[in-house]
Amino acid sequence: MQLAGSVFAVTGGASGLGLATARRLVKAGARVTLIDLPTSEGVKAAAELGDAAQFAAGDVTDENAFAAALDAADAQGGLRGVVHCAGAGRKVRLLDRDGNPGSLADFEFVLKLNLVGSFNALRLGAARIAKQDLADGERGAIVLTASVAAYEGQIGQIPYTASKAGIVGMTLTAARDLASRGIRVCTIAPGVMDTPLLGRLREDIRSGLEASVPQPSRLGRPDEFGQLACQILENGYLNGETIRLDGAIRMAPR
Repeated sequence: MQLAGSVFAVTGGASGLGLATARRLVKAGARVTLIDLPTSEGVKAAAELGDAAQFAAGDVTDENAFAAALDAADAQGGLRGVVHCAGAGRKVRLLDRDGNPGSLADFEFVLKLNLVGSFNALRLGAARIAKQDLADGERGAIVLTASVAAYEGQIGQIPYTASKAGIVGMTLTAARDLASRGIRVCTIAPGVMDTPLLGRLREDIRSGLEASVPQPSRLGRPDEFGQLACQILENGYLNGETIRLDGAIRMAPR
């Protein structure tokens, strides 16, 4: 897919991996709509990216609000792709220190945000991309975000692991489902990335995380995620694949 002149939506676009991806897309000549919560810094982020970017408030778990945000992106010239970065985690153990069962509410919250949100990104994004004309044999692409936790979830990551493993599981099926529409689907599974969330950790904890990455021994850069997302969008033969972006890390139990 040609990025220059194409229209994309990036969820979670106000910060972290989403904003880094939007920067890459704008630099490549694309038009980008940042979709994030109304309470986010989306307006400021879009202004910093210039005239090729706009912000549309939307919750990926709210069908109507998310659809309206995608419509705002589509109005920029026909939506060609979605990079879905919105998501979060909550620590849940099956039993707490006193032997009480873990929080079902927290489990359901993470699954709804990460997994249902990804389903919405697929179906609502595809509904708009499918209306575009074929270009170089395709109409567009959708990039989802999983995590290495899908494969090596740590203690306390039960809901996060379940949701991200679900995204990995959906990827090939979604690619097959949308193949007849000329829409590709791939997923990125990041390792430990230097996002605002990790930026709040103590320096000794950050250093320990960096040392756990075989090569290069550092946290991943959000721009490296954005680079891979753009490469997936550009490469028309990448489809149905989950790509680990993790410096060869394999997470320990804790």
